[in-house]
Amino acid sequence: MSESKENIFLFVPNIIGFGRVILAIISFYFMPTHCVLACVCYVTSALLDAIDGHAARYFNQSTKFGAILDQLTDRAGTACLMMTLATFYPQHTFWFQISMAIDITCHWLYLHTVTLQGKASHKFIDMSENPIMRIYYTNKMVLFAMCAGNEAFYAALYVMYFYTGPTVLGVGLFKLIAIISAPIAVVKAAISVLQGVVGAMNLATIDINERAALAKKQAN
Repeated sequence: MSESKENIFLFVPNIIGFGRVILAIISFYFMPTHCVLACVCYVTSALLDAIDGHAARYFNQSTKFGAILDQLTDRAGTACLMMTLATFYPQHTFWFQISMAIDITCHWLYLHTVTLQGKASHKFIDMSENPIMRIYYTNKMVLFAMCAGNEAFYAALYVMYFYTGPTVLGVGLFKLIAIISAPIAVVKAAISVLQGVVGAMNLATIDINERAALAKKQAN
């Protein structure tokens, strides 16, 4: 009697993940012209990221596919928002390009290396040994504040292109949010660079050990 195979793509959290993708695409389409509609779709897509995580735990449907889908949606969302910002503020295009490159490459390198580490038994650099990074990785409030502050910075830059908002302390509300959240975005970018550096060093560790093992095998 053959065993029935589970359809990973129909798991509840992954269906939510597909919904995130659709909402993100809609927001990309309307970003250049319709601020409110784009924001509603973009923010809803981001909020569903938390909901699909709870769904995965509730239904016991955590999958590698779902985790990767979430990461790709996050990175693509941020990248497309920065592309739009580069058209709104062309004089700052270089900095948006750098931010996008850091966000994509460092996250990819770090996460890909973590996956490879699961298949090896070498000694790796663990950033959680650093007290500051330990707080970042283990304190959910700190992690949420960092991610929310980073998103608030780019979202405020986007919205202030269309609307000034109410004046607070002589400054438009959205501009004030951008000013306040800018240091958080800088720190978040620095942490991403650190993740990329550690990922590269751990990947080099894997290469060194694999090359040593191959040389030993060939010598025998």
